[in-house]
Amino acid sequence: MKEQLLYENEFIKIKIENNELPWLKIFTQEPYKEFSQCDMRTRLEIFQTLDIIEKEMLEYFEPEKINIASFGNYVPHVHFHIMARFKEDAYFPESVWGEKQRESKLKLKAFKPFFEQLLTKLEAPTS
Repeated sequence: MKEQLLYENEFIKIKIENNELPWLKIFTQEPYKEFSQCDMRTRLEIFQTLDIIEKEMLEYFEPEKINIASFGNYVPHVHFHIMARFKEDAYFPESVWGEKQRESKLKLKAFKPFFEQLLTKLEAPTS
């Protein structure tokens, strides 16, 4: 299944990673290769969005941990992965790119209400 666009504005876009874990990716709209090349407004937008997503994932899914990663080795475009992690997921405590530890036994709340709730927060005016 192809990644789905969840949200975008003039600075960023958020895509849903097709996975059993709650996993979102924030991309810059401009094709920056490195975070340090981003203008200050884009950096601020990324940090504010990371903060919102992390808090919403913690509240809704009650994970063991939130992982935030930025690599860009295969896709040289600034982007951040944000995923909720659980002791029962297939890779925990390893990275999701690491060695599988077990068959997953996840029983999570539905993703759609989470995405709808998150969109409400992302679209709210900031003060």
